Amino acid sequence: MLVFAGLLALPVLALAVSWLQFDAEALDVLRQMAETVLPEYVRTSLLLCVAVAAAVAVVGMATACAVTLFDFPGRRVFEWALLLPLAMPAYVVAYAYTDFLQFSGPLQVFIRDTFGLRGRVFPEIRNTWGAVWVFTFTLYPYVYLLARTALSERATQLMEAARLLGAPLLRRIREVALPLARPAVAAGVALALMETLADFGVASYFGIQTFTAGIYKAWLVMDNRLAAAQLATLLLLTVALLLWLEHRAQRRMRFASTRGGRANSAEAQPVRLQGVARWGIWAVCGLPVLFGFVLPVLFMLRPLIGGWEELPWRSFLQWSRNSLWLAALAAALATLAALGLAFAQRRQPSWLTSVVNRVVGLGYAVPGAVIVVGLLLPVGWVQSVAPQSSAAYWITATALGIVWAYLVRFTAVALQSVQSGYARIPTSFDDSARMLGTTGLGLMTRVHWPLLRRSTMAAALLVFVDVMKELPATLVLRPFNSDTLAVVTYQLARDERLGEAALPALTLVLVGLIPVILLSRTLRSEAV
Repeated sequence: MLVFAGLLALPVLALAVSWLQFDAEALDVLRQMAETVLPEYVRTSLLLCVAVAAAVAVVGMATACAVTLFDFPGRRVFEWALLLPLAMPAYVVAYAYTDFLQFSGPLQVFIRDTFGLRGRVFPEIRNTWGAVWVFTFTLYPYVYLLARTALSERATQLMEAARLLGAPLLRRIREVALPLARPAVAAGVALALMETLADFGVASYFGIQTFTAGIYKAWLVMDNRLAAAQLATLLLLTVALLLWLEHRAQRRMRFASTRGGRANSAEAQPVRLQGVARWGIWAVCGLPVLFGFVLPVLFMLRPLIGGWEELPWRSFLQWSRNSLWLAALAAALATLAALGLAFAQRRQPSWLTSVVNRVVGLGYAVPGAVIVVGLLLPVGWVQSVAPQSSAAYWITATALGIVWAYLVRFTAVALQSVQSGYARIPTSFDDSARMLGTTGLGLMTRVHWPLLRRSTMAAALLVFVDVMKELPATLVLRPFNSDTLAVVTYQLARDERLGEAALPALTLVLVGLIPVILLSRTLRSEAV
């Protein structure tokens, strides 16, 4: 167990060790970055984070309030439709909007031909504000989901109590609903910012100078491991701060939204909207779904249908096969590891199992770029000490390196799902089984497994989908001639072959819809 936790913590440990080698050369590299690229990385990343945080907070909170506090036609549809952008990888949305809105795209061509205009009609979308647009409408569901959960438990009762005290609607929202959901919004914003900082596809395609793009440029273009390690450390520290804020907000949610039973009485039902107010609430709920899911899918379908006969079907099958077997292998290993760790914590809870599970649980917050640097740094050290070593071959030329990176990042996803399943199994079941002579693996196979089957399947599915969409680590560590759907989508779009990129991109969207459907069904069953 300790060995496994050490392997998963290796990227972070390698970055920490790299700073122990801080010498005059490292200081010179840091000084050069501070004088050239580092200010731009900090400025762009900070601007991106501030804008995305404000935007996802507004959109997520507005949609959560709309479906929780108000009753209107189509409310049940919007409850699950607002989750659809979770199925869209941010880089796919970026490719779709770029293809449709660029100078040679169909919209600008149509406007120029219709009105006899020349030159660019719309500003270039490949910039920081275009990235803010993409991240806002793909990441707002984090805020929507957590805020909706917080509001659905006690908001309607408290809002009704405030109404009986004479408070108008706007004041009830401002002084009751918003403070109640504030911790949930903070947690959702922190999650959205972690995804923003970890992104590589959008930043690289739009030419934005973020920390993640800088890490890859330092390692792959400049061939400077020190610069890559220093940038990766700065990014990791920033993500660690966001993770701390997210955990702090989650703890506050326990006090802000104490469960007190659902509102079944007529006095505590959502406010029914009439007339013009319905159009406003439809716009609040419909525009995020339109911009985050419907339009990107339509934009990708256009080149797909137009170039149907020229699509590389044989290559597509190979890309799909590579993606499927890597995702299946990583999902199986991550789920087995999660079952073992959760069972150890359940059977013999101790500070050791608690620390190991906490270390494994932090993996999902580590950006893919940091994992890449953290895995390749030890390989470089081994090769410098023992040039005849085959360490580089096993990490970069086989599936070992990429599966290792997947386990570092996504075992936490499986562990969280399995632990949630264990939380629903009373400990009295274990005591009864021991009294009947069932211990060890028999306890797992005969008592726990039948009750954990659904949680385990959900864990494997979530890891499978996450691996299918993962880009930064796959781009660098994939074996030779093992391109995945995510990698070829990025490469084809970078080469302006968006018609060919549409097929793998839409395949990733279809795969991403599976957990979204399961999540919406779970939320609906809990609401009944």
